[in-house]
Amino acid sequence: MTTLLRNIDYFGRKVSRELRRPFLRFYKVYIVRDDFTLQIRRWIKDSGDKYLRLDYPSLNESSIVFDLGGYLGDFASDISKKYNCQVYVFEPHPEYFSHCVDRFSGIPNIKVFNYGLSDSEGEFQLSDKGDGSSFENPKHSNGLGVKCLVKDILVVLDDLCITRIDLMKVNIEGGEFPLLDHLLKNEKQNIVDQYQIQFHSFIENAVQRRNSIVESMSSTHKRTWCYDFVWENWKRK
Repeated sequence: MTTLLRNIDYFGRKVSRELRRPFLRFYKVYIVRDDFTLQIRRWIKDSGDKYLRLDYPSLNESSIVFDLGGYLGDFASDISKKYNCQVYVFEPHPEYFSHCVDRFSGIPNIKVFNYGLSDSEGEFQLSDKGDGSSFENPKHSNGLGVKCLVKDILVVLDDLCITRIDLMKVNIEGGEFPLLDHLLKNEKQNIVDQYQIQFHSFIENAVQRRNSIVESMSSTHKRTWCYDFVWENWKRK
């Protein structure tokens, strides 16, 4: 009987959540005009994941693509299939790293590394939140997660003997701020021809920090499309 009541209660709460979602979406879009929700709607309407994120006609078999935050490897797989380019996947989470290693076994133009790229080298606690796993998110600071390694991007580039990256996709859950600040501070942002960046708003002073990066990046790169705090693309001038 207790189990039955528990199941009924769970089902009731689940149905209640499902019923609330469309009303919450309506409230955010039409009442408060929440900017992030509007940007997401615009991104979905424009089929950004299907078209914009893979629209790099200058890429070819000799191009180098860095995938920062590889997760399950979907982006690396799609961009590699479309352009046959050289893809370097950086995924610090051991489970997702292993998944990518298995997925890309036997595909020589996709290389997978079990560390993240940042402004320095160190070992950090990575929250275990699927594609939202983060070193930076204060909401995940409950002590749970796995220890992962990050390395200084400039040191890694030297180690790999890479002097130019045609495209760098950055989705590292808050780690984009120190990474990009590091490149800009050292005047190394020109190493990358195009940046595809997902900025995250949960970081303290995220809007101001993003604005500062945008201002600095604008001296060498031009933003070709932008959906605020969803995805944006920058191309070298």
